[in-house]
Amino acid sequence: MILVLSLGALNSCLVDQTTRYDANDDGPNLAGFSDLRFMVSNIADGSEYDIPVKVKLIGPTSMDVTSDITLTIAPDEAAMQAATAGSDRYTPAIEGVHYRIDNPAITLKDSDNHLGIIHVTMITEGIVTPLPKQPLLILKTVSATGDPTVLNNGKNVEIELNFACYSEFQGWYTVTHTSSTGAVFSRVEEIVKIGTEEYLTASVGTWGYSPFTDYGFTFNNACNVLSVPHQYLANYYSNDTWGHIPGEYNPETGVITIYYTIWFSAGNSTYTAVYVPVE
Repeated sequence: MILVLSLGALNSCLVDQTTRYDANDDGPNLAGFSDLRFMVSNIADGSEYDIPVKVKLIGPTSMDVTSDITLTIAPDEAAMQAATAGSDRYTPAIEGVHYRIDNPAITLKDSDNHLGIIHVTMITEGIVTPLPKQPLLILKTVSATGDPTVLNNGKNVEIELNFACYSEFQGWYTVTHTSSTGAVFSRVEEIVKIGTEEYLTASVGTWGYSPFTDYGFTFNNACNVLSVPHQYLANYYSNDTWGHIPGEYNPETGVITIYYTIWFSAGNSTYTAVYVPVE
């Protein structure tokens, strides 16, 4: 469904594209990572945090494999250098500084359906936030042994390590949304903390209480620099919503300012949302 400026709706659908490794019945069975990219956010408070990295066995005859498979992984230094070269956002993760892998091998047991988890430790001791660039950890599969029909899949997993500053933005605010069209909407609402430095607002746009009453948009905090990731409008309409410039938090007044854009077929509208704490 697409929300247009007149609040009319058009039908649409979302296609979730996934990679199929088992499409070829004549191919080998492959052991490797379940995900190809994800982000982990933790507060840089000197603690160590566990990052569970899922691994599995798939393939045209994987159900016939009865032996245990030993999968070994390692950081891919060359891939990290290549992926972050010239990047304004990412830098290669450094082993012993940003992360640690205590055991790079895992046994995928037949009794567990050849599913497993390799544990990576995220280190925050000595990390001073905000970091100038976000560490990017890339892991590769090195070998898969135990059955002649099984190979390592050769696909890397990219893990964004977000060392976050601590914040407590949850609470009640008077928010005023101002659109580039000149429309203004204000209400009292609650910001809810839904993850590590991730928050959910209760309104979006300038339409008032209908059709949006309790779901606005999500935003992330990186040491008082706020960002709105790409998402669907109100988590319902297929209009893309995103932050076009970073938002700000004023620690002296507690005021939050967020800038975002909503896509419309007739042309995008930009918005400024100012949240003033309710005393």
